[in-house]
Amino acid sequence: MRNRIFCFIVCLILMFCTTGCGVIDYYFLPKPEDTAQELYEAGVESMKDKNYSQASDFFAKLKDRYPFSPYTVKAEISLGDSYFLDGKFFDASEAYKEFAALHPGNDEIPYVLFQIGLSNFSLFSSIDKPQQSVSEALEYFYRVEEAYPDSEYAKSSKGYIIKCRRALADQELYIADFFWRSGKFGSAWKRYAFVVRNFKDLPEVRKYAIKQAEMSYYEYQKTLSQEEREKLQGSWKELVDWL
Repeated sequence: MRNRIFCFIVCLILMFCTTGCGVIDYYFLPKPEDTAQELYEAGVESMKDKNYSQASDFFAKLKDRYPFSPYTVKAEISLGDSYFLDGKFFDASEAYKEFAALHPGNDEIPYVLFQIGLSNFSLFSSIDKPQQSVSEALEYFYRVEEAYPDSEYAKSSKGYIIKCRRALADQELYIADFFWRSGKFGSAWKRYAFVVRNFKDLPEVRKYAIKQAEMSYYEYQKTLSQEEREKLQGSWKELVDWL
């Protein structure tokens, strides 16, 4: 009986010697990291599956682990794309900006600049909120139109320039209308006059602003003394140019 137990123990020892190292390696040694190509391909597959959050994780890992890999440049753009498609427009804008700063001569720059504009424009939510993102979007659409007029993104930029300009004008009118309803006719007049001067490319908006500016000016004059009205006549012609 003892001999059998001894033989069994010896067999276990021999088995451990032949396979034990592999078991130890599997459980305790660090696993090899994915290559840059594997991370990029995994990100691409995640994009195809519309798992954009997972895709951004793969692209971010590739970018951090392999900054000098040929796949890194593609991953940097794809990182912005994955954020954008996931609705994370601020993160997308930042990722695209980083790419533009690192690779200003890359062939994809027209696309990247357009996407920065589009990401910022997508942050627009309402005319009653600050429009910094729309103003920034407008700057980038202008850059694409002026610096890359022959690119496929220049035509799209023209359309978004109009949308951005309309959003900015609508906010000015929103504020001016608020002053008008509040009886602050002087402030309303100046806001409407600003729209008239600065949004000549939007005839419908400007037509409304002219009408409202005239009414605001008329009501504003009623609140002034004769001396103040006389002084105001000169500034009226300076502030607007339709007289």
